[in-house]
Amino acid sequence: MSTFQLLILALIQGITEFLPISSSGHLILLPSLTGMEDQGQVVDVATHVGTLGAVILYFWRDVRSAAVGTTRLARGRIDTPGARLAWLLLIATIPVILFGLFLKITGLNDQMRSIAVIGWTMLIFGIVLYWADMKGGHSKTEQDWTLKDAVIMGLWQAIALIPGTSRSGITITGARQLGYGREDAAKLAMLMSIPTILASGGLLLLEVIGTITAEVALDLSLAAAMSFVAALLALVLMMRLLKSVSFTPYVIYRVILGIILLVIAYS
Repeated sequence: MSTFQLLILALIQGITEFLPISSSGHLILLPSLTGMEDQGQVVDVATHVGTLGAVILYFWRDVRSAAVGTTRLARGRIDTPGARLAWLLLIATIPVILFGLFLKITGLNDQMRSIAVIGWTMLIFGIVLYWADMKGGHSKTEQDWTLKDAVIMGLWQAIALIPGTSRSGITITGARQLGYGREDAAKLAMLMSIPTILASGGLLLLEVIGTITAEVALDLSLAAAMSFVAALLALVLMMRLLKSVSFTPYVIYRVILGIILLVIAYS
């Protein structure tokens, strides 16, 4: 794979990972629509490492608090804000892990990697995001996150394993439907991405670690670095825009892309 393609993939992954427009959908579409070589799981691991670094850096205070709280949680104590956050993040991650294992065992994850599926999920879940954003309240903040809400948002997040859905988009949809304000909904969705990316990235790494040579490792480091920069910039931009702009621009993009993909798929 050329350096140019690696950079393109890293940019796409970085920009789309935290925006509600589906990174996996775009990565699947790239080789399908351009004829480029499929990037494979090794590159997926590298770009996920980059985006993981970006979200950890941006929400460093919360991540540090949850990391410290994890040690208390391991001793069965949920008596600090950090331990509580770690506990809720753990609970919210369980549905996506279980659903992911089901898709892998049944082989459905490979069967859903099609332009038609991505077109439908782009369109349908874009409209669902718009509905939740317009109807959702603004009464709840991140401090109001409860065990019940973590479970519900975790179930929403599991749906994102269907290509084109968008992990951040569907999780934000769930949070807005529960009444969280836009910024708080986005923040909770981003924090939920950390254990999810760790789990999925860890599984992918176990599958490909034996195939990585020194030359490949250098290319992957470049992809991870580019993905990190792109993800951080996209995250900063989105969180700032949410102070004054709704999720409608992302919905419009999803609907237009979804319609185009459906036309391509069924023509």
